Amino acid sequence: MASMLSRGAILAECLVKNTTPKVLGAAIQRRNLNVQEHISYSLLNEAGIPTPKFGVATSTSEAKKIATDLNTENLVLKAQVLAGGRGKGAFKNGFKGGVRLVFSPEEAEQVSGKMINQILVTKQTGAAGRICNKVMVAERKFPRREFYMAVMMERAFNGPVIIASSQGGVNIEEVAAENPDAILYEPIDIVKGLTKEQAVKVAEKLGLGNVSEQISKTLLNMYELFVKKDALLIEINPYAEDAFDTSKYFALDAKLRFDDTAEYRQKDLFKLRDYTQEDQKEVAATKFDLNYIALDGAIGCLVNGAGLAMATMDIIKLHGGDPANFLDVGGGATAEAIKEAFKIITADPKVNSILVNIFGGIMRCDVIAEGIIAATKELNLKTPIVVRLLGTKVEEAKELIKNSKLRILPRDDLDEAAHLAVYLADIVKLAREAKLDVNFEIAEFDN
Repeated sequence: MASMLSRGAILAECLVKNTTPKVLGAAIQRRNLNVQEHISYSLLNEAGIPTPKFGVATSTSEAKKIATDLNTENLVLKAQVLAGGRGKGAFKNGFKGGVRLVFSPEEAEQVSGKMINQILVTKQTGAAGRICNKVMVAERKFPRREFYMAVMMERAFNGPVIIASSQGGVNIEEVAAENPDAILYEPIDIVKGLTKEQAVKVAEKLGLGNVSEQISKTLLNMYELFVKKDALLIEINPYAEDAFDTSKYFALDAKLRFDDTAEYRQKDLFKLRDYTQEDQKEVAATKFDLNYIALDGAIGCLVNGAGLAMATMDIIKLHGGDPANFLDVGGGATAEAIKEAFKIITADPKVNSILVNIFGGIMRCDVIAEGIIAATKELNLKTPIVVRLLGTKVEEAKELIKNSKLRILPRDDLDEAAHLAVYLADIVKLAREAKLDVNFEIAEFDN
């Protein structure tokens, strides 16, 4: 049910998030589907889990009409951007906040005009931000108490587990760090499924024993949705008690994630994928079966094999550099795929040099060389490329590179290759800061 990230992809994501990986696997990278909040609301409603009434607008006139139809003076507009921290974010047009309270259809029209088709920057998007193509217009709810409830795949339990807390409405990672006893875990037998007895037990532990029938039904519905849609995560935070009617509970925010390996079973769901919310370099990489993850450094990496990719990034760090990406071309990449890999790497303006580290087993070194040469010519690359090749057809590859007369620097030793890539990246960085062209002859760096 859950797909396993490649060892390199897991570790590369951990580099980005500055976290420690829990597990190492050996399979291909997955870009699991995350859906926007309004889709999460719709799926929860279909599963019998109540949310505030809402509509989705792609224009100011639509926002006004939805606000009118909701027939309330208490409204909230939410930018539909796949990123956390929207409320504290800011649009590049200067408008503050991706979550705003409004009190009339006219105000909904005015405020939505400052959000739709604008770039929202949050703590999770980085400086580039993400486009807000639509806003969700919803009735505002007034919660008395807030809870956290989720069903997710968790390797520590070898299957699905309910995670819940009476301290909802805040970052659950912060709760886990500051008060781990406030989080409860209820493992689910994948064969038996979630039982009502388990769901009632969770409700009681949350202090909701007086409405355990209602809460247990919500948990059972969440698990049914989890299984039916091949989900990896169904998270409701907060799940809130209505301040005006304490017998009513709502999902006020939700995050749903689905397993890419189940796309063939969930075609309608995966049609909802919004590629504008994803890193376009990662999207392009999947078209050529390339595993790509953007990082923050200045040295582009092109490697075959996740383990070799991690070793390459480690040795770059050892020599004082920082990798700009994780890019694994796999064992069967064609020259065309290599060319596309270079397009993706060089689309990142932070890249000041490129290190290619290929061990030719199934992958032939001469095919890699042909792809590098073709990419360098077609893209008119000025970025210095250091190439370390070893294995099948390596001599033929070296000859191809030598005869190309291009700015491609071969090295046999990985230490030397990494050191040179870091050195050249520093030179290019200084030159760019001084607004100078970087010119050097290959002969200057011959072995």
